[in-house]
Amino acid sequence: MTSLAQKKFGEAAADYAGSSTHAEGPSLARLAELIAPEPTWRHLDVGTGAGHTALAFADKVAKVTASDITPEMLQEVRKAAEKRGLGNVATRQANAQDLPFPDTSFHLVTCRLAAHHFAKPRSFVAEAARVMIHGGTFAFVDNISPSDEALASAYNAFESLRDPSHGRCLSLAEWSTLIEDAGLTLTSAEVLDKDIAFDPWVARMRCTDAVIARLTEILTGEPLRELLHPRETTDGLTFTLREAIVIAQKPAEAHR
Repeated sequence: MTSLAQKKFGEAAADYAGSSTHAEGPSLARLAELIAPEPTWRHLDVGTGAGHTALAFADKVAKVTASDITPEMLQEVRKAAEKRGLGNVATRQANAQDLPFPDTSFHLVTCRLAAHHFAKPRSFVAEAARVMIHGGTFAFVDNISPSDEALASAYNAFESLRDPSHGRCLSLAEWSTLIEDAGLTLTSAEVLDKDIAFDPWVARMRCTDAVIARLTEILTGEPLRELLHPRETTDGLTFTLREAIVIAQKPAEAHR
């Protein structure tokens, strides 16, 4: 059975392949700086979407496996890898919360701008930890909610109106807890501002005029106005999200 996320992102696969927010966002370059991958590594990118993160690391590691639940997204990854002449990129349809890979398969597991769609984020982090080698690296990027519960609820409702497959953006503190509960050691956590042009943001999800009008009303009213700072720019209506970049390590296997 096709899930809502598969339907929505299958329709929008080509749009995400060309999205500058996903292809060129500052978090992608910063991720590479923080990780400093090695050429012998095996890399798994979970919820790869159009493959921007997987492709960015492909020339830095031995092999990349780009996994996603949506076949149309994986098709975009294969097209992009072929266009760039990257022969070390494989694709695999996979649920992020039940990964079809053996234990300790990868040196690096990444997930960028996808986890807010996962119904069971705890299972996702546990699975990422399972498939990593001892001493491996988990690198995670996603939009985050404020710590205030009422404000977080309003923000997530706003996201869900635009994209019904949206699950929930967690706070940085919630992600930190899940990472530690999975037996990983948090080594770095940064938060960046990310400016979003409203028109392309709603266009990617094929929002109706009625939904666009309601989203505009919510965005420019309280309580989200103070949180998201909507304003007119040369790109039209623009607002600002908070994006976390989190790095964690799986402890090295104890000597016996």
